[in-house]
Amino acid sequence: MTGVMTHDLPDRFGSMLVKELRQNLRRGSFIIPFLAVHALAVGAVVMEFQTGAMQMNVGPVGMMNLALLVASGPLWIVISAICGVIMPLAGLVLMGQELEEGNHELLLLTKLRRWTVVRGKFISLWSLSVLTLFSLLPYVLVRYQIGGVELVRDMACTLSVLGLSAVLSAGAIGASSFSGLAARVGIMLLFVGSAAAAGGITLGGSAATGGDGAGVMWHLNALAAVFCFACMGLGLARSRLRLVVHAFEVKPSFMVVGLLFFTPFVVGMTTAMTLGRAGLVGLIGMALVGIYADVTPKAPVGMVAPRPNVPRPGVSPENHESSAAGQPGRTGEGEQQDAQ
Repeated sequence: MTGVMTHDLPDRFGSMLVKELRQNLRRGSFIIPFLAVHALAVGAVVMEFQTGAMQMNVGPVGMMNLALLVASGPLWIVISAICGVIMPLAGLVLMGQELEEGNHELLLLTKLRRWTVVRGKFISLWSLSVLTLFSLLPYVLVRYQIGGVELVRDMACTLSVLGLSAVLSAGAIGASSFSGLAARVGIMLLFVGSAAAAGGITLGGSAATGGDGAGVMWHLNALAAVFCFACMGLGLARSRLRLVVHAFEVKPSFMVVGLLFFTPFVVGMTTAMTLGRAGLVGLIGMALVGIYADVTPKAPVGMVAPRPNVPRPGVSPENHESSAAGQPGRTGEGEQQDAQ
């Protein structure tokens, strides 16, 4: 029957994204935190009704000001902990399922690229945090009955949770590509430390030069920090999907780990050179280096493919190999004679 509504996702979403969404929506790592965060949100709202809306001034009211989340009351602390930290950390098991069971080899034999695989996992994981966050926004509106709640402040908190969940989701996916709990925890700590140091340097410089408020440069620097470390986390996961690493190549994952170590130094130099205003230059530059650090080697465009080593009718394989070895350059008329 035509015209019947189906529950299938559109084809434009891509096969990898559809697969991850279907799996993640059924997992307990989404269902349990989704139900728990609503129960905790109700308790936080009740607490704020009893104690009043206590909001402290913690510097510029802008995106990625994590101190603002802590100072904005119990409700935003609950939202930040669940949507910004706990749900993204569920990505620490995503890449292990593909690598340990060898599924990545089958995926890469298809038309899927490595970026498609890691991007599908990232979008599915981050979208679950976004879905949970937007389901909690009605509780934020209820807080307006208490008084003292500012729209600009709540918008800054919402953007901060979205950015935090994006960074930690990418970092968790990148760390999950390593085998062993100790390796995953170590890479995750390095990723979080690098992101905190680079982001703190950039936003600290913006706060020092921008006065009391969060201006345009603050938000541009914050967006650049989210973009940089989201690309680095996904680049780390992508580098671990390489099927072959040639003897003359540096292991791609080592290069991305090295970038995580040196990024705060590069961002610090660009921030100082621009008098604290444009640390985003270093962040965007390091993001591009992370994207192109692992490029799959390809044959030159003009390179001719080798002749297929297929035996001709009536010629034994041994004779064919000897004739092929003795006539490496037979083309043109020789091939026409063979065809005849």
